[in-house]
Formats: sequence, structure tokens, C-alpha cells
Amino acid sequence: MKHDTILITGLLVAALATPTMLAAQGWANPAERYVDAHLAYADAACPIMENGIDHFVYFARDRGALRNHALLEAPRFDGAQIMYAWAELEPREGVYDFSKIYGDLAYLDQYGKQLFIQLQDASFWEGFVPVPDYLRAETYNGGAVEQLSETGEVNGWVAKRWSPAVQARFAALLDALGTAFDGEIAGINLQETAIGVSADNDPSFSPELYFDGIKANMTALKAAFPQTTTLQYANFMPGEWLPWEDEGYLQGVYQHGNAIGVGLGAPDLLMQRKGQLNHPLAMMHEGDYSVPLGIAVQDGNYIGQTNSNENLSVRSNIVPKLHAFAEDFLQVDYMFWVNQSPYFEEDVLPCFE
Repeated sequence: MKHDTILITGLLVAALATPTMLAAQGWANPAERYVDAHLAYADAACPIMENGIDHFVYFARDRGALRNHALLEAPRFDGAQIMYAWAELEPREGVYDFSKIYGDLAYLDQYGKQLFIQLQDASFWEGFVPVPDYLRAETYNGGAVEQLSETGEVNGWVAKRWSPAVQARFAALLDALGTAFDGEIAGINLQETAIGVSADNDPSFSPELYFDGIKANMTALKAAFPQTTTLQYANFMPGEWLPWEDEGYLQGVYQHGNAIGVGLGAPDLLMQRKGQLNHPLAMMHEGDYSVPLGIAVQDGNYIGQTNSNENLSVRSNIVPKLHAFAEDFLQVDYMFWVNQSPYFEEDVLPCFE
């Protein structure tokens, strides 16, 4: 993995730079240094040629959609990325049920395809708590907490990643998964670092403890899967907003992953949104990594949005542009294309045929 651009520490330099320094570098506002980067890929077109990137189709928790899916007969796709919730994998403390994983692995194997696991400990719907019931006990200080939007609405739940007791149970789950599947699956990734939690809705939380917890979970992931590709989705960290408020949290996650052998990446390939450009996309573009990088094209990304199910009757196919940006600007090793209709069938598949 070659990344011959400026080092990650350039973010800190940019945040502290004087107006004279900024002018000398050719841009006046470091928050806008990549807003036009996507323009270099405007002429990208189908077909998408072989280039060494491993491509997977992301099904989230919709395992049923995998059956008889077009990817099974598509040679350019290595397999499926499927999300499994902690709650379903450990129904009782220390009792594990990996039957769904075994079933999906066996089904994909019939077609010569691989499985990439996404381990779910956070949700984005208030009706689903992704951690086991036993973890909700006082022993684990509730185990999970509601995620709040900027307006204070509940929009999901997340495990208390900053709690050492919760970290220990998560590490135990990882150990059990590693015993069963290390070397048998294509990879495993932990969910994104962005969460809607603060000390206001959980007094036990702090950005520093959260930073330590993310690194602890990454270390446990690598220990459990020494032979299999591991990834941490690291997009945003509470307590900072780059490039102006840089506490070193996101940068530290990327540095930690590179140091211990855990790959890095992010959900939502949004080439024109400053939040993503200044956080995960900048980290990937500016770093020099010895670990694999991955990027997910998730719901809405096919039309430059997030979490959108809008079906535009008039639209352009930006799949070749997304791919070119990921290949050249981010230099990724893995791409995860969400199975979102009609975009996957109409835009993605034809570009890979």
C-alpha cells in the first residue's frame, strides 16, 4: 500500500499555520483544501478495469438478500460484507451462537465467494439495542447508551466502548470469533467511531476515555485475528472537529491501527462533503500506511448523500468517479458497495461487467 503524499501530521500543521504559510501553500482555508479534489475524476467512465482492489457487496443485516444475488455470478466481486449484531452472537453471557455466520460462509463458499464480517455494537434506530441483554445490567453500568442527534432526538444505541468492563466482554466475543473464523473469512471490521454521545447523556463518558476504548478494541481485534484482514472504520471522534479543533483523537486511531496491524477506513464515500474530506478521507489521503485501507459506498452515496433511499428518475452514474477517487486519491485496498436498489443493479454491476 503506497501513499506518497504528506504525512498525517500535516493536519496539525495546517490547523496552526499562519496566513502567510497558508498563502504559500496555495489555499487560504485548510478546511477547504480538498473541496475540488473530486474534479480530477470527473471524466472517469465504465468499464472499471482490474486494479488490485478487492470488491465486496455490503448487505448490512439483510442476509436474505444474499440468496441468488447477482454477485454470486459476478467474477469481479470477491464476496459479501454482512453485519452481525453482538446481541445475536452472544445471546447469554459467555454463550455464543455463530450459526448465521457459519451458514453464510458455507453458502458463499459454494460460489467461490468470501465473507467479510462487520461486527455491530452500534445502531442507528432507537428500536434496536445491538448489545446482549445481560450487558444491560448494573454490573456493566447499563452496557449501552442512547445515541442522540444534534437536536437531542434518540436515533440509535451504542455499546459503552469507553467502559473497561464492556471492553472485556467485547474482547471475549472477538476471541471466540477468532477461534472459529480466523483464516477462514476474508476480513472483519469494527463499526465507525462516530457516535452521538457526550457526558450530558452519559456521565461516565469522556472523549479521552472513548479514544482509549477504541484503541483497546482495535488491539483486541488484532489479537483475535492474527491471520485475517482487520479493519476499523474511523470517521469522526467526539471532542474534536478537524482541522480547527484537533485533539489528536482521529489521528491517534489511524496511527494506532498502523502500528499494530489493523487496517483503517470509513463508511460513506462522500467526495464533496467537507466533514468527510477533513476527517477520514484526509487521514487516508495524507497518511503513509503499511496496513490495508477500505472505503464503503453506503446508502445514499450513489447520489452523493447519506442514508437516502431516494430513487432519482434523472441521474448520472457516479460509480466510475467514486471508484477512481477511491483508487487514486485514497489508494484503498478494499471497497464495499452497498446493495441499494436500483443503483447497484443499474449503476454498479454494468461498470464491472
